[in-house]
Amino acid sequence: MLRRPSNADAEAIVRACDDPVTARFLYVLPSPYTLQDARDYLRAAEAKWANGGAEFTITENGHYVGAIGVRPPDAWGVAEIGYLAAPWARGKGVVTKATRAVTEWLFDHGVERVELHAAVENLASLRVAFKAGFQEEGRRRDAKVGRDGRRTDIITLARIPRDPGLAAEPYLPFFDGGELSDGVVRLAPMEVADAPDYHRMMREPSVAAYGVGPSTTLEDNERRCRYTGYWWLSGQRIELAIKDAVSGEFAGHLQLVHVQPVIGQGMIGYSLQPEFRGRGFMTRAVRLLVDWAFANTPLHRIVAGTVVDNKASQRVLERAGFVRESAHREVFPREDGTRADELEWLRLRPR
Repeated sequence: MLRRPSNADAEAIVRACDDPVTARFLYVLPSPYTLQDARDYLRAAEAKWANGGAEFTITENGHYVGAIGVRPPDAWGVAEIGYLAAPWARGKGVVTKATRAVTEWLFDHGVERVELHAAVENLASLRVAFKAGFQEEGRRRDAKVGRDGRRTDIITLARIPRDPGLAAEPYLPFFDGGELSDGVVRLAPMEVADAPDYHRMMREPSVAAYGVGPSTTLEDNERRCRYTGYWWLSGQRIELAIKDAVSGEFAGHLQLVHVQPVIGQGMIGYSLQPEFRGRGFMTRAVRLLVDWAFANTPLHRIVAGTVVDNKASQRVLERAGFVRESAHREVFPREDGTRADELEWLRLRPR
């Protein structure tokens, strides 16, 4: 249920807004958040209504579970919506329902476009937006500054009246339990904590020799790790750390990229720390990911490319059930200015 905020909400508002997750992504909130801050918010909510905007309390069984607000529409009929879920109501879908309801209400009152903005690491907010029928439109680089002083990218989403407004089903669902493991290797989403190990691995000569693209800094790789959840949620790619299932040590990197839903195809790429080679780690990791993809996504084809002289990579693919499909001449650029041939490998969804 949606209603205007009231003084009776004040204590619940303090509990919701003083939550660390709330404070992390709602940069403008005071932290710590006090009862006086809640009273200031209630006064601002009344002024918002008076100025052409809207501010709602979201309730469940009469109790406060969050808030949703709308900035006054501009001269072109564009309004911006934002929301907050109380910690005790997360994962229950109440904010998604409220977002959908308020968006439809705005369209009924003549608003021509509803925009929504979320930090690239705010997966909960992005998940609400996709489920409420919003479509991603772009990325604003370094658009805001977080509480830690670091600039962060912002994802822009929107709905217009002619959109179907259907909930977006994830093309690449997250792993059940957050990871995959066969007891020897463990696959988990890349995190910022993995960036130093990943950075060192990519600079190792035997890995760098088969790398594609310019060299990157540790800062570049930390930024990359901050994007992994968003890439996955939006169906663009999966970036995984390969860990030793027993020790938890970082062993390598595995990715599913170039995801093309129209033809049901994706591509894998991987790198392994030298000390983990020759133990079957990468074959196990590739097999785990590909088997999961065929069982849990619509993907029909998964391809991989290897430089013609990279015999170790070719053995991984053969043992993981891939077959060589074709060869492409002079694809891979070498440091000496020459180009090496590339072999393409394929594994199809089992019939």
